[in-house]
Amino acid sequence: MQKTALNRKKEPAIVEAVKMDLHLKPYDHFVLDNHIPVYAIEAGTQDVMQVELVFFAGNSYEDQNLVASATNAMLKNGTSKKSAFEISEYVDFYGAYLSTNCYNETATVTLHCLTRYLPDLLPLINEMVSDPVFPEQELEIYKMNMKQRLEVNLKKCDVVAERLIDEHLYGAEHPYGKNSSIEAYNALQVDQLKTFFERYYRNGTCIAFCAGHLPADIAPLLNKYIGTLPVSEQKPKEKSLIYRPSAEKKFRVMNDPSGVQGAIRIGRPFPSRHHPDYQKVQVLNTLFGGFFGSRLMSNIREDKGYTYGIFSFIQNHINDTALVISTEAGRDVCEAAIKEVYLEMKRLRDESVPAEELDLVRNYLMGTILGDLDGPFHIISRWKNIILSGLDDKYFYRFIDIIRNVTPAELQELANKYYRDDDFYELVVI
Repeated sequence: MQKTALNRKKEPAIVEAVKMDLHLKPYDHFVLDNHIPVYAIEAGTQDVMQVELVFFAGNSYEDQNLVASATNAMLKNGTSKKSAFEISEYVDFYGAYLSTNCYNETATVTLHCLTRYLPDLLPLINEMVSDPVFPEQELEIYKMNMKQRLEVNLKKCDVVAERLIDEHLYGAEHPYGKNSSIEAYNALQVDQLKTFFERYYRNGTCIAFCAGHLPADIAPLLNKYIGTLPVSEQKPKEKSLIYRPSAEKKFRVMNDPSGVQGAIRIGRPFPSRHHPDYQKVQVLNTLFGGFFGSRLMSNIREDKGYTYGIFSFIQNHINDTALVISTEAGRDVCEAAIKEVYLEMKRLRDESVPAEELDLVRNYLMGTILGDLDGPFHIISRWKNIILSGLDDKYFYRFIDIIRNVTPAELQELANKYYRDDDFYELVVI
């Protein structure tokens, strides 16, 4: 069959991202013998894969600050059969990467490895999440390292600002507003970690996600080593949330009298993903401050030169969320930068978004989604956010539809609803 020669003098057709037909690859779903649901994406050409166990064991479930994160971190630090060093050596031998992370509602154990070594590594995962011993010496090392890191970070204005804005928005006793402290690390005890582990790992609820070039026997493999964990079908009950936002809304904090830079955070409470306005405001927020070509960047970075970068984002929480503007600027121009932020909010409220600008944002968002669908790990990450938030694929396709069809009038109406100056908390830390 004769092939048609390429005409290299003629450029290929350019297709705008907003016109692309995007699809979220569906997952395979099965349930292990202990009722752990597994969501799997078979994709990719490389002999690599990821297995992630998600436990409902975040700091929303703890009775004492930092117990959830310490328990999660210590899972890698020794079992009755292997020391922390031996676990690390075992993972390194197979060229794998093993990580643990604790969030507000969930805590994870994640393995990245070559597909052919999964049968060798799954027994280790089973051992870690069924038989950790929480050695006293390892806990002391953990506490010492975390306290040293905290002492260094508390000298940085941006870190202090991140901590304080959440505390003002949610309250210091809310899981999203709680912060670490030297005193809280000092108070951690092995018995507290063992109790938390028994309740939320050994007898807790787990969901498994896997993606990549999966072995043909992935289901029996997972059933052999993950399906034997003694977990519960019933999701544990979260602690009662104490929501006490600050009564005052404007704060100026002098963290370093000799500092030449100030960290600015401007934020307000915002509905969760289940609210009908959430996805439309994602479009509006992108235009406002969500990408490099946004209005905040064009004004405060490009025109005024107050900062190297300024962004606005919606926090990625499962329950309560917040809309936050974040930047660092020279201490002598912080107030001027804040003034410009509010002027840009006023423009959104008072003026209709030009069609050309909105088209740019539409194409940017579609291009971002296209990038998020590139590769099995990105795809399973998007599915994980959807599943853990109690949503389905309709949420994904509804967002595509909103990006393509939301109107300037709708965005202006949302700006008048969510971008009112008086609703925002304002913080500067120098």
